[in-house]
Amino acid sequence: MSIICTGSIAYDYLMSFPGYFKDHIIPDKLDSISLSFLVDSMVKQRGGTAPNIAYNLALLGEKPKLMGTVGEDFDDYRKWLEKQGVDTSMVERIDGIYTASFFANTDLSNNQIASFYSGAMAFSKDLSIYDIQKSEIDLVVISPNDPTAMCKYAQECSEMGVPYLYDPGQQVVRNKPEEIREGILHAQSLFINEYEYELIQKHTGMKDKEIRDAVDYVVITCGECGSDIWVKDEHYKIPVVQPTSIADPTGVGDAFRGGFLRGKRLGLGFQTSGQMGALAATYCLENRGTQNHKYTIPEFVQRYRNYFNDQSALEALL
Repeated sequence: MSIICTGSIAYDYLMSFPGYFKDHIIPDKLDSISLSFLVDSMVKQRGGTAPNIAYNLALLGEKPKLMGTVGEDFDDYRKWLEKQGVDTSMVERIDGIYTASFFANTDLSNNQIASFYSGAMAFSKDLSIYDIQKSEIDLVVISPNDPTAMCKYAQECSEMGVPYLYDPGQQVVRNKPEEIREGILHAQSLFINEYEYELIQKHTGMKDKEIRDAVDYVVITCGECGSDIWVKDEHYKIPVVQPTSIADPTGVGDAFRGGFLRGKRLGLGFQTSGQMGALAATYCLENRGTQNHKYTIPEFVQRYRNYFNDQSALEALL
């Protein structure tokens, strides 16, 4: 059985602005805002929520399967993912179009202004969870993707009786409120950052307790304040692992998801799994790009034990 990672598959174009966005925003002129930031650098990286999560799972010994649609420029990316241990057999190439692209500009406070071009991702709604044997699925990760595809996958998982992790992320602003609500009500778990969690409640009218009661557990990432895991009314506070340096925040949440899910897959508790997610996130934060961090499993375990007492639980990982 495998973890099926669905979501955007994209190239990231990461830019650095040598200043602060807040210094150039006039609050009473937001209705006519027009800004252009001259950046110091730009790099093209492999990205997308689904392969980011899959890559972090693979680093920790998982054999995830990637599901999505890509453009004619994906061949090198596919070969690289396969080499890292990610199964791309369910990735469909769309000829005559480019792979989705994410353009992010980061300032000195690690605030970001970003745009996303869907490209081949728009065809992901033509794929189906029904095409996978139920016996081959341990969990489906539904991360930000084409809104129609996200709704479709959630509905199909529900009808098949397949557990899924619901991660609407930045698509909270694009998905219809009723679709988000249905996605939550049938999910095994909800992953979201603190701001997006507030947006979900605003758009759907669902209250915090209603959401927590609907799923087995909720994971809310809160940046430098760590993360909160709610298992109904039971709360686990997950601190951050302090980075040796900060290179770029892009993909940190995806790395957390990969680390956490690997822990749960091994049958580890929520505290330990959350701490695995926190460490995986820090590895990503210390490197520019979402899939440029590397470590061996023994290195990961040793660094984990420098911060946390796993009471030998990570022997399962070794």
